[in-house]
Amino acid sequence: MTHPKLTPLAETLPASVPFVGPEAQERARGAAFGARLGANESVFGPSPKAIAAMAQAASEAWMYGDPESHDLRHALAAHHGVAPEFIMVGEGIDGLLGYAVRLLVGPGDSVVTSDGAYPTFNYHVAGFGGVLHKVPYKGDHEDPDALLAKAAETSAKLVYFANPDNPMGSFHSAEVVAEMMARVPEGTMLLLDEAYSEFAPDGVIPDLDVTQPNVIRMRTFSKGYGMAGARVGYAVGEAGFITAFNKIRNHFGMSRISQAGALAALADQNYLTQVRSKVAEARAAITLIARENGLAALPSATNFVAIDCGRDGAYAKAVLEGLIARGVFVRMPFVAPQDRCIRVSCGTAADLALFGEALPEAIKAAN
Repeated sequence: MTHPKLTPLAETLPASVPFVGPEAQERARGAAFGARLGANESVFGPSPKAIAAMAQAASEAWMYGDPESHDLRHALAAHHGVAPEFIMVGEGIDGLLGYAVRLLVGPGDSVVTSDGAYPTFNYHVAGFGGVLHKVPYKGDHEDPDALLAKAAETSAKLVYFANPDNPMGSFHSAEVVAEMMARVPEGTMLLLDEAYSEFAPDGVIPDLDVTQPNVIRMRTFSKGYGMAGARVGYAVGEAGFITAFNKIRNHFGMSRISQAGALAALADQNYLTQVRSKVAEARAAITLIARENGLAALPSATNFVAIDCGRDGAYAKAVLEGLIARGVFVRMPFVAPQDRCIRVSCGTAADLALFGEALPEAIKAAN
């Protein structure tokens, strides 16, 4: 019996995922992590009102979710002061990235990103046959000028840019981002990933402008709203391009439970304010732990902190492996020179106490 024949493109792709999940690492090590600080999840959880809404919606899980996400789209529109036709809801930013790439990128089309930026975007580009062109970071920040120059050079269909950035936590001002949006080359779409926008200080996130047909902005309920497991994201952009998502998206991809939770979470901005405060406290605690161990924490506008281990990627990896061996799950950037860092998500006081205990031991082992 012969196996089904894959497409020529699928035959060339590795059977892998962009990230090895903490669950897989726990299975490999035969023990659970004591502190889960690697995936930039919000350990502070969703709003209690969102939890209650999801619990109530669970009894209705026999029904499909609303394929239009009508109530959530309208609530998001009111929240941002735009009309609903400028918003598309999808299965997290990851799902929306896949849809955007499918809409714009065919085999051989050029796509531009930063070397070391979000791997899931690269995964989608490869899956649709796009050709990735990468530019280096500049001083631990993504480089808008280099991204635009490479887009013009390669006639790129799509440029990926995150502000604030993952994995470094760095950020550009709203003025810099607005200038970048105004300079997007003809025929290119700028995909602005704002997953961490809820944690950004004032003056970082530009006002929404839904009149620009070559800019699409994506946000999520995974970070600030603490609903990573619910998979709810949304895109904001010009109405014509937003409507185009209906050509190819999974219309029943949204869970009814997730829709209800996101709607309640959005309505509870007081809880989001509390989470922001807890994240700021955790960033300060991580920074102090790093300093006490002779390491430098980089400035962050996210719910994680990149810690400069002071040497090269091999040394940082040794520190990371020492932490994992001691039950603390963290991650690190993949590409030099950013791979000199480890990346630690904000956690509870108990989580960070475990990290504080494990870090000096991991450093000693790495040395």
